[in-house]
Amino acid sequence: MRDFIVTLPKAELHLHIEGTLEPGMMFELADRNSYDLPFESLRDVEAAYRFTDLQSFLDIYYQGAAVLQTEQDFYELMRAYLDRAGADGVRHAEIFFDPQTHTERGVGFEVFMSGFRAAMADTPNISSSLILCFLRHLSGADAVEAMAMAEPHLEGVVAVGLDSSEKGNPPELFEEAYAMARELGLRAVAHAGEEGPPEYVEAALDVLGAERIDHGIRSLEKPPLVERLRKDQVPITVCPLSNVALRVVDRIEDHPLPEMMGRGLQVSVNSDDPAYFGGYIGENYLGLAEKLGFGRDELAKIARNSINSSFAEALRKAELITQLEEALSSDEG
Repeated sequence: MRDFIVTLPKAELHLHIEGTLEPGMMFELADRNSYDLPFESLRDVEAAYRFTDLQSFLDIYYQGAAVLQTEQDFYELMRAYLDRAGADGVRHAEIFFDPQTHTERGVGFEVFMSGFRAAMADTPNISSSLILCFLRHLSGADAVEAMAMAEPHLEGVVAVGLDSSEKGNPPELFEEAYAMARELGLRAVAHAGEEGPPEYVEAALDVLGAERIDHGIRSLEKPPLVERLRKDQVPITVCPLSNVALRVVDRIEDHPLPEMMGRGLQVSVNSDDPAYFGGYIGENYLGLAEKLGFGRDELAKIARNSINSSFAEALRKAELITQLEEALSSDEG
């Protein structure tokens, strides 16, 4: 099954580039930039990666991101992810980044955007774009300021998103920042319904104009919302290993993904913050096969959903679907 998963062309739509910072690279960049990490060894890092909820993860996540300081750092981070994703069969990636995490440390847009773009240009086997995310533990005014700072640097950015601490930070707080983004021609996605209630999913759709919901698993608690998501075929980017690592569900075997698919929702599978959660996209697909009994048809449907849910141009989508069908035909042969 692993070989089949690798040869299955797919898109990754829910991936935080800062969440691909592997412990080895974290130590390497800390040494290069003379930054004192709060960890003495890789073993200490691994111990810190035993999370109890979203906030316990975010505390470590922002500490790690502090080692990213130069254009070369951001280039190496992006290039490492794209190489790894390509090995898992990813042919298109829409990649979240958190500018406020860096600008608050005095690292400007010109630094990280140049690094990201150079790495993306050097990896032509994967089409890719960026999604600028607002940190919801900061204020709506902070998001507006971030959008204004970003305006001269939007080459390669296709959408805006909303991430970080969900509880107590409803989508309505970020309506103005999303309106600014729309005026600049950007599309919209939003994290909702991970730890927050299904009403956050509704607000993401109705207030922010989100075209895609990230996580969204708590939508199942509200049947009228489920019917809306099904009828409108709103894409939902699900991250199974992340949900287990952050104790949203206890085990992959308990994950609601089969129910979501059974109710006709358009779900894709993604890796979220794979350096922290124990698996890139290939491991997420493999977990579905090994723990939930998903076969080739179910995995192919998820891969097809991922391509159709992407913001790729129509010709690129058609090309990727053709590659997917050819891969499936070859596997049957």
